[in-house]
Amino acid sequence: MRLLITGAKGFVGKNLIAQLHNIKDGKVKKDGLTSELTLYEYDMDTNPELLDLYTKDCDFVFHLAGVNRPKDENEFMEGNFGFTSVLLQSLKKNGNKAPVLITSSIQAALDNPYGRSKKAGEDLLLDYGRGNGVKTLVYRLPNVFGKWCRPNYNSAVATFCHNIANGLSIQINDPNTDMKLVYIDDVVEEFLCALSGQENREGDFCSVPVVHAVKLGEIADLLYSFRESRKTLSVPKLDNPFEKALYSTYLSYLPKDQFSYPLKMNIDERGSFTEIIRTPDRGQFSVNISKPGITKGNHWHHTKNEKFVVVSGKGLIRFRKIGGDEVIDYHVSGENIEVVDIPTGYTHSIVNEGETDLVTFMWCNECFDPDRPDTYFEEVSRGEGI
Repeated sequence: MRLLITGAKGFVGKNLIAQLHNIKDGKVKKDGLTSELTLYEYDMDTNPELLDLYTKDCDFVFHLAGVNRPKDENEFMEGNFGFTSVLLQSLKKNGNKAPVLITSSIQAALDNPYGRSKKAGEDLLLDYGRGNGVKTLVYRLPNVFGKWCRPNYNSAVATFCHNIANGLSIQINDPNTDMKLVYIDDVVEEFLCALSGQENREGDFCSVPVVHAVKLGEIADLLYSFRESRKTLSVPKLDNPFEKALYSTYLSYLPKDQFSYPLKMNIDERGSFTEIIRTPDRGQFSVNISKPGITKGNHWHHTKNEKFVVVSGKGLIRFRKIGGDEVIDYHVSGENIEVVDIPTGYTHSIVNEGETDLVTFMWCNECFDPDRPDTYFEEVSRGEGI
């Protein structure tokens, strides 16, 4: 299948083309599509003569080109209506009845220069489809957010992400402004469904099924919390689709020299203990390092439970049920990675039996609370350390 993508270097175009290349390279399987794809990428700097060649040969058109913030208002009509006219005329001249998908805007229903230009482009395409027996797909998109969106252009989310990630201020006139947003991955997924004839259609128009309704101030608050999460070690609510998508978007705007951040290592003569992540409902993640010959632990919990994974070195994890005498031994090493559950009601310890540091990844079902530690010292067997 030969695909023409106008606006190939724009925000939506780059994301769509990246996924089409994944399909083409066999990295992604999509029902109704094969890897036999040819992509004709057309943008402002493309030789205009290629448009005739592409419109003669293509089997489907993604018309994503448009003007969002011109220097002169007249450029709205020229970019959003004028080029659409040129594209359709070229298809008609070549007798090509390939389906045409166009990205419009919910502002097409508004009486402003941008909205009028988008409405004119819609009407032109719909008339072209009816008059020539061509399938048309008009997507009136709300605000689209995600990676690779240009900040300080036409997306508040992109601008907020860029500014907050870079320590710059943001301006909010009304935090209660209602926003309707679609995530770029959902847009691309819907466009791929449209390509295989499974678009989400509502009359003359098509839409992205997943729309997020959120207030502008809530977006800003979330983004500030993402920035602070490096200090609090928190992570977003990944069961909230919008928060999950916004966090992924925010990370894409991090400055190139700030991908990493330091953690507080609690160091003593035995080794170190470092928290990585704290969550309100999924517990705490940490890394424990023990020096050779060192024993850590020798305590038990009523409700708190843990999982230990030794990733480097050789160790011995020991258990004894409270009130019992039997000691249970588990030998572990980074050469054979496995999970060891730490049941409640068992005092337990971990011993470094090797000649190098013992590195253990630890998960606990709750974050440490000094007021309710639920941790009680008791040796697994005589002679062990703390």
